[in-house]
Amino acid sequence: MTQTGDVIIIGGGIHGASLAFHLTRKGIKPIVLEKDFIASGATGRSSGLVRMHYDLEPESRLAWISFNYFRHWTDVVGGESGFRRTGFLQFVKPEAIENLKANIIMHQRIGIPSFLITGDDVGRLAPSFYREDIELAAYEPESGYAEPSICTSSFLEAAREKGAQLVQNCKVNKINLSGDRVTGVGTSLGEFSAPVVVNAAGAWAGKIASMVGLDFPLDTWQHDTMFIRRPDALRYDHPTVIDFPNSMYFRPETGGLTLVGLEDDNPIGESPESDSETAKPGFVERAIDRICIRIPGMDQGSLQSSHGGYDGITPDQRAILGSAGPEGFYLECGFSGTGFKIAPAVGACMAELIVDGDAQTADIKPFNPQRFTEGEMLVGDHSYENIWR
Repeated sequence: MTQTGDVIIIGGGIHGASLAFHLTRKGIKPIVLEKDFIASGATGRSSGLVRMHYDLEPESRLAWISFNYFRHWTDVVGGESGFRRTGFLQFVKPEAIENLKANIIMHQRIGIPSFLITGDDVGRLAPSFYREDIELAAYEPESGYAEPSICTSSFLEAAREKGAQLVQNCKVNKINLSGDRVTGVGTSLGEFSAPVVVNAAGAWAGKIASMVGLDFPLDTWQHDTMFIRRPDALRYDHPTVIDFPNSMYFRPETGGLTLVGLEDDNPIGESPESDSETAKPGFVERAIDRICIRIPGMDQGSLQSSHGGYDGITPDQRAILGSAGPEGFYLECGFSGTGFKIAPAVGACMAELIVDGDAQTADIKPFNPQRFTEGEMLVGDHSYENIWR
């Protein structure tokens, strides 16, 4: 028997969950279809950074709006988010200092608490850091990280209380059409009917888009991370950091751990079905070398664990948000490894676009799917390197 809903959301990660939450707040009852279990893809492997520092203003605006969800999660969503305030530092190479200054001015214009600080200031915030190469840095005192899987569960629990359905272990095999509009999907668990289908399938989004004849430049990329046990001399927590000079980011974790990810040599184009339980050969060694450059005493620490994960990526490393292809088909994908922190605002915007015809919470038109065919790639006015952001 065909199950019917108002909207079908393909993907039970943070973006599918946020969209379901915001749709139910508008009286819409979506069906969320997840091929495995919730947060089993990129969301469950996300590092969970919550910061507003981008070199593209529309992304910073989405992150700022989303930050207010993380800061007041229990009141706004319900449940928990695991948000922890650590402060956030952005380090850039010397040749990017002027762009850093310009981006901080942009952030402050939005209202983001972001400040320019010196290397000596960094030393006061994080005495264990090597900082001889840091002339200036960006500092967001209110930022930190949250727990992506917990956030996803909270969003979906709140959505289900207002009529959303969640179907797990349900693989979408086709998009059903009637003429030039969608009517639902065919899955491993049967047929589901709805006049709107949203592709929030993460690393599988390119395959889903192809089911309606769309050929967007959506690829996959693998991103590895590891956890290090800090030695006793470094037992106190440190800020969350994006460290462009060392092509790395890192943040503290409870239990005296530090999470480390690298921004270079991340494989593109692999199947998301490939093994992601373990990191690629050589990753751990490279990551240890990098973190020991920034935190010299870390060489006395020990490896706790490492793993990989896959996400969707676009040529400009920015999301795809909007309608394309047959009527009723929407894309919310291509987040290129940086989608978690903007998910609350994106869900609100996409719900407004679907129900009201236009997003009001923030302007998401720059992320429209047509930009690739129209040659309008997204680049910040004061951009950094084209690497993982």
